[in-house]
Amino acid sequence: MSPLSLQAWLSAVAMVLTYLAFAPYFRSILAGTTRPHVFSWVVWGTNTSVAFVATLSAGGGAGAWAVGFSAVITLAVAALAWTQRADVRITRSDWGFFLAGLAAIPLWFVASDPLWAIVVVTAVELLGFGPTVRKSWQQPWSEPVAFLAILIVRNALVIAALGERTLTTVLFPAAMAVACALLIAILLWRRQGSPDTLRR
Repeated sequence: MSPLSLQAWLSAVAMVLTYLAFAPYFRSILAGTTRPHVFSWVVWGTNTSVAFVATLSAGGGAGAWAVGFSAVITLAVAALAWTQRADVRITRSDWGFFLAGLAAIPLWFVASDPLWAIVVVTAVELLGFGPTVRKSWQQPWSEPVAFLAILIVRNALVIAALGERTLTTVLFPAAMAVACALLIAILLWRRQGSPDTLRR
């Protein structure tokens, strides 16, 4: 199998994992057992869209496809969470994360280097975890650990599927994998001795 074919297959597997991870997540939102922080997902969807274009332009190849697929799915989560009236609180800091993510686009064009866009959206993406970390600390049963674990594997596959592995192409998926791992650690730690109020 040629390297390109292998990368395409790895990217396809990453997209399948994304679908498998999000399908029950969508169902749990509809059932009311998962209450995503809407604006976190808006921030993540916007940033992932910018990361997709930047990764593609930096030679990410097949690995970028899964990033683009994730952007579409992430924005769909935000839309569904909004219609279900999940956690819709929006603070000034949330708006700051969102606008900073949008600022990555003109910065990219001014610097003529997609790395700057990736650095900005990765930083904003990590900051965008703030509201969800706060919610997960207070409601440790509100996010499914298995979902986050699948996302870690998915991001590892994205890195493996990249046409070129540079700081520009690797930084975003690697940072997301680490962030998901840390969020899992917080959820598991906070669940110790915490009643599962969502299942009562």
